[in-house]
Amino acid sequence: MSKIEPNEPLSAIVPIEWAGYRLDRAAALLFDQFSRSLLQKWIKSQQLLCDGHALKGKELLKGGECLSLSPTALEETTAKAEAIDLNILYEDDSILVINKPAGLIVHPGAGNPDHTLVNALLHHCPSLSTLPRAGLVHRLDKETSGLLVIAKTLTAHTHLIRQMQKRLVKREYLALCQGMITAGSTIDAPIGRHPQARTRMAVIDGGREAITHYRVLERFRAHTLLRVQLETGRTHQIRVHLTHIHHPIVGDATYGGRPKFPRQADTALVEALQNFHRQALHATHLALTHPISNETLSWAVPCPEDMLDLIRLLQEDVKSAIAAKK
Repeated sequence: MSKIEPNEPLSAIVPIEWAGYRLDRAAALLFDQFSRSLLQKWIKSQQLLCDGHALKGKELLKGGECLSLSPTALEETTAKAEAIDLNILYEDDSILVINKPAGLIVHPGAGNPDHTLVNALLHHCPSLSTLPRAGLVHRLDKETSGLLVIAKTLTAHTHLIRQMQKRLVKREYLALCQGMITAGSTIDAPIGRHPQARTRMAVIDGGREAITHYRVLERFRAHTLLRVQLETGRTHQIRVHLTHIHHPIVGDATYGGRPKFPRQADTALVEALQNFHRQALHATHLALTHPISNETLSWAVPCPEDMLDLIRLLQEDVKSAIAAKK
């Protein structure tokens, strides 16, 4: 795919009082319409010069230098475009919001080079190939369904990434977990790579800050439906945090262990829990500030049918247990 046309060259003078700043830090402040990662790449490719000379990002400035930037969109994504249906809830020139189904991998990787959300996005909007991660600013696990926002321009991508970093994007999930949770709370526990199982994450000392808020929506005899809000966005955060408090998500083969059943549950419910082969986690609500209009936008999508069917069976189980006591 071809690169888009280069933007106009930019230049800026480093303030004298910034003496001692690293080049990459000064560049991020002077050209704040671009992400730090993109500026780092332009420094390495010598598209960002200091007084006409190429420097490393870590080099210190004296103040008064002229930084010149020739920004061009880089060919970030080499995945091929594929005609895969997208459930698009909103789209304009800057952003795209979709409702991702469970089972769809977001980004190509080892063993999954195609049939992913990125392949679908590149078919829908080929210019996304010039953006970091094809415009993705956050992800959902393969078996997690729900809302995702995608940036369609560099400006929108940078703006949304900064909203994420400042924790201004509101993301809420519905999670059906094992066990009875009596009240909502906050889990503040650092997450990092599992020390033995490197494909998993875990709560570990020295991990990255991770904060999850949750409240109880509905209790069943051996399960609880939660509304979960992310304050941070670590890999597998909700799944790891709920497992950490001994209430793993139903169907989570990686973190959940064996399914739990209410005492004397009927065959339909037992089979439904045994055959629910994805984590019962759904991104139900998303709110953000539009990168161009500054308007607050929000979207909400209901649970998919597989989760709703399981919740209905759990509700029927509660009714049956109450009736049996009468």
